[in-house]
Amino acid sequence: MSLNDPRWGNNNQGGNRGGGDQGPPDLEEVWRDLNRRLSGIFGRKTPGGSGGNGGSSGGGDNNFSPRQLGGGLGLVIGVVVLLWLGSGFYSVDASQKGVVLRFGKFKEITDEGLQWRLPFPFETHELVNVTGVRTVEVGYRGNERAKDLREALMLTDDENIINIQFAVQYTLSDARAFVFNSRDPDDAVKQAAETAMREIVGKSKMDFVLYEGREAIAKNAQVLMQEILNRYEIGIQINKVTMQNAQPPEQVQEAFNDAVKAGQDRERLKNEGEAYANDVIPKAKGTASRLMEEAQGYAARVVSQAEGDGSRFKQVYTEYAKAPEVTRNRMYLDTMQQVYNNTTKIMVDTSGSGNLLYLPLDKIMQAAGAATAADATRAPEPTATVPPPTPQPVDRREALRNRDRGDR
Repeated sequence: MSLNDPRWGNNNQGGNRGGGDQGPPDLEEVWRDLNRRLSGIFGRKTPGGSGGNGGSSGGGDNNFSPRQLGGGLGLVIGVVVLLWLGSGFYSVDASQKGVVLRFGKFKEITDEGLQWRLPFPFETHELVNVTGVRTVEVGYRGNERAKDLREALMLTDDENIINIQFAVQYTLSDARAFVFNSRDPDDAVKQAAETAMREIVGKSKMDFVLYEGREAIAKNAQVLMQEILNRYEIGIQINKVTMQNAQPPEQVQEAFNDAVKAGQDRERLKNEGEAYANDVIPKAKGTASRLMEEAQGYAARVVSQAEGDGSRFKQVYTEYAKAPEVTRNRMYLDTMQQVYNNTTKIMVDTSGSGNLLYLPLDKIMQAAGAATAADATRAPEPTATVPPPTPQPVDRREALRNRDRGDR
């Protein structure tokens, strides 16, 4: 009987075993026949019945040939093989790289798209996200209040303890190195970040770390961290280091605030002193410069006057050598004129009579000034003013004549 016969495996009851017209194979019927054959192989039997007229009675066993059994098993094996080969297909996104392993050893890196490899257990694959930004937090977890003091507390160069919290953002630069060279990449990044930050903070002052040096410390830590990870060769690229918080420990916060206030007062007093110095020093420099210029002018004037006196003395000496008597009289007259110009009282001793002549020039000048003021207060009438007597020129000439006679 053919495998496609729908009556295959059934006993004829009440009739002769004969075959009808055979049509195209029915897959559902083939599958049912295969199940019945497998059931017969494992000892499952179908119920039998007596035959028809002159027919032989059928037993409970299914009758099949080895060729039919091999065809069914080949179909099953073919389906299984197809499913096994299909398990080798995998898809790689645009942000990923596929790392193919053959018996656990690196074979190749695949790009985005639908890829195929040998199925398990010959080859396996791992998908690695190489464009996503990953973040590692050091000194805190989730938010700044959830501190991890074991990671956050660091010692500065001036032996002060500060609490530093920062985050590290990184991407993958080498998928193969990321998969094979590190068991826990996040932990490696955290340890490298903590090591780099402790080294930089240990070489810096506390005020520099807390205030003006945050950006510089973050940049230096990023450079040092990348150098450490490059030595590890784990295929990680550090993108940014962000300083979340930097402050003294809570136990010494009040004392630190007092120190900060004292430092601010020191800076304020320093600025006030500099402002006062900027106001006083220019004035002092100006006064010193003025006094220096006045001294230089005075020195120049005295030197010039001395040089002029010396030149005049030489000229007088030359004239004195030519006419001593005339020069002596001229010098005497000039000297007396200078003396009388600076005094208001004159005492004249006449050598002829031995009398002392007193000329109160100051009183005469005061009387003349009072008369002038009285004339100015009068009505503006044309009046003739009589000048006060000024006998001093006559007396002076007379005194000079008497002096000359006495000398002769």
